[in-house]
Amino acid sequence: MGVNKITVVGGGNTGITTAFLLMLKDLGDIVVIDLPQFTNTVKGKTLDIFEAAPLLGSGACVVGTGDYRDTAASDLVVITAGLPRKPGMTRNDLVKANAEVIKSVVTEAVKYSPDAVILVLTNPVEIITHLAYKYSGLPRLKVLGQAGVLDGARFRTFVADDLNVKSEDVTTLVFGVHGDDMLPMTRISAVNSVPLENLVSPERLEELVRRTKGGGAEIVNLLGTGSAYFAPAAALTAMASSILRHENRLFSTVTNLDGEYGYRDVALNVPAVLGRGGIERIIDLPLTPAEKAVVDKSAAEVKGLLAAYV
Repeated sequence: MGVNKITVVGGGNTGITTAFLLMLKDLGDIVVIDLPQFTNTVKGKTLDIFEAAPLLGSGACVVGTGDYRDTAASDLVVITAGLPRKPGMTRNDLVKANAEVIKSVVTEAVKYSPDAVILVLTNPVEIITHLAYKYSGLPRLKVLGQAGVLDGARFRTFVADDLNVKSEDVTTLVFGVHGDDMLPMTRISAVNSVPLENLVSPERLEELVRRTKGGGAEIVNLLGTGSAYFAPAAALTAMASSILRHENRLFSTVTNLDGEYGYRDVALNVPAVLGRGGIERIIDLPLTPAEKAVVDKSAAEVKGLLAAYV
């Protein structure tokens, strides 16, 4: 197998940070594409990353472009393009604008890279991932979204900080949607196999869950303009590594469901193993009635937004 080729769509903070981290992990050659009017800007940013590569032990070639022909034969297309959230905006406010963006992006990307796996970041990610699948014509398990990896990382960070333990020892999964109705699975969360519920009081655990649910909004409000990009880029890079290196890591992944967990024609966060083909398999984890009720509500809301705005 030759060198992987990765396209990152969107040359903003998240896209450029993702390109830098992909280079740092030496996952393949990278093309960052943005709108034609931003071609020189994205070329300048990617040249800067390319010149950093030899100092960081990476052999990756990194280029910027405004022409999808330069993305041809990509193994992975990472989509970060879209309107970012601003203070006071909900993720749902982004639906109409970003639904229009994704149709153009996916159509062009697949034209030149028909065998690529597509990894979506653009919010609201459950809706945009589902639309990307519909517009792409690709098998559903080759079009996936990032949200649970980021939300899980936020939860792990807050738990580790609260308990004064290493965050890498904290494990959790997030089900459902990326937002206020997400379901961090506290029942199966642990610190080195010690159940979290044995380490944290119910009241404190509820506070940590609440902060996780509002993690993105907290950063948006602090920044005033723009939204998080370092942690989202790190989450994309972890997923890209599992796909391109066939690491078969299990992540909470926005997945286009076709009967799993009782849902169809909707994309939601569920545990899945990622490898060269995208989603290699979906993990069927039994949910309690209370947990299932939360995910049912999320699924209904996502479907409602699809019907209302798209």
